[in-house]
Amino acid sequence: MTSGAVVETVARKAASPWVVLASTGLATFTVFLDTTILFVAFSAIGRSFPDVSLASLSWVLNVYTIVFAAVLIPAGRLADRIGRRKTFLGAVVLFTGASMACGLAPTPGVLVAARALQAIGAAALVPSSLALVLQTFPKAKIPVAVAIWGAIGAVAGAVGPTLGSYVVAHWGWRWAFYINLPVGLFSLALGSRVLPEGREAKRGRLPDPLSIVLLASALSLMAYAIVETERWGWSSATFLVTFAASVVLLLLFVRRSGRVESPLLDLRLFAAPSFRWANLAMLTFSIGFSAMFLGNVLFFTHVWKYSIFEAGLAVSIGPLIVAVTAPLFGRLAGRVGQRTLLVPGGIVWASGGLLLLARVTETPAYTTHYLPPIILTGLGVALCLPQLSSVAVQGLPPDSFGAGSAVMQAVRNLGATLGVALAVAFTSERAGASLASFQHVWWLLVASGLSVTALTYNLPRRVAPKVAPIVPAPIAPE
Repeated sequence: MTSGAVVETVARKAASPWVVLASTGLATFTVFLDTTILFVAFSAIGRSFPDVSLASLSWVLNVYTIVFAAVLIPAGRLADRIGRRKTFLGAVVLFTGASMACGLAPTPGVLVAARALQAIGAAALVPSSLALVLQTFPKAKIPVAVAIWGAIGAVAGAVGPTLGSYVVAHWGWRWAFYINLPVGLFSLALGSRVLPEGREAKRGRLPDPLSIVLLASALSLMAYAIVETERWGWSSATFLVTFAASVVLLLLFVRRSGRVESPLLDLRLFAAPSFRWANLAMLTFSIGFSAMFLGNVLFFTHVWKYSIFEAGLAVSIGPLIVAVTAPLFGRLAGRVGQRTLLVPGGIVWASGGLLLLARVTETPAYTTHYLPPIILTGLGVALCLPQLSSVAVQGLPPDSFGAGSAVMQAVRNLGATLGVALAVAFTSERAGASLASFQHVWWLLVASGLSVTALTYNLPRRVAPKVAPIVPAPIAPE
């Protein structure tokens, strides 16, 4: 018996859950890989368009962040409504096609537009892929399945900087996009054969259109305000007004969600302690994680004077540790509960930051000074990130797998955006990219880890299923 609300039985025979995980994981891998590679390729893109300012060119990165944040939750809710398989396959087509358009872009304007399309595809792909995994695996196997799904992102994070620097150095920045094509096409071919359909059991009206506009506008403005902080400043009137406007729109969205018959997001999801506390912990974790990842790359290149290829190799150790250990911790979480790993996991994560503060100096000493704390942070990520992802969605009603997964990914993306902005603010040339400026990033890592421990202490010791198993019902053929 699977945990999904509805599984298509008329059009195709259900595949093994592990085959479903492999199919969706391939496409998810390209999304996370693309994100990390673009940080490496950005300088090369700038050299191709010397007449364009860096501020203007930064929209190659910023537009992706903003559009992804705006579309994520509506895309997850629509996946529940119209079909997760249909949404996933369509998203793979869009993301892969947009990747080709990025590689072929003759001007920065075309590149930015293609990146916006890429973000729409990614925003639909990520929650629908996780929803397909959730609906296919039995309840008892969800922690390990989500841990493996999360480890796929860790492998992409490990491979991205090194692969990106090699590809850009030997073939040019356009191949940073072209490498998405074979993986996307293979995932599309495999997914078309093996993925079962699934959607909400009670098929009502489409989500309230005004709610979609309100939430998309709120998250767009919030992401825009954060990514522009380096230019505006955190205390500027422009930032404060823009951020305040995003909060007002978010409050209007919450108010409307409680009044309409078909809300974009059922706010009752947050009544579940596991969903509420896990998302708050995910926000603080993502801030620290993104600030640390970008901060360490900048530390290697600015303070220790590593090449970008050497920096990519140096930071890859942490994600590799996550990729190896996350499935093991996922199986353990299935037996003892995610809270048992999350509470000490936040402390392990924070300890890595404390060791960076205590050991790392301006004199390069990778093996003795950097490697021990990065092993700790890698173990901390493996203990925290997959468990936060699984505990947030494990107790959801099957009708809300797509929407709930999208909320969790939106929270993670918002935290990542804020973490990157903080890392840039701490280590910018105006702040003086010295050891002291990077220590601010590591203190942020410490605070993030301790916050995860404090927040996840409120989680139930075990997340029990809150809905009775639902017998798979047939769906009309597409």
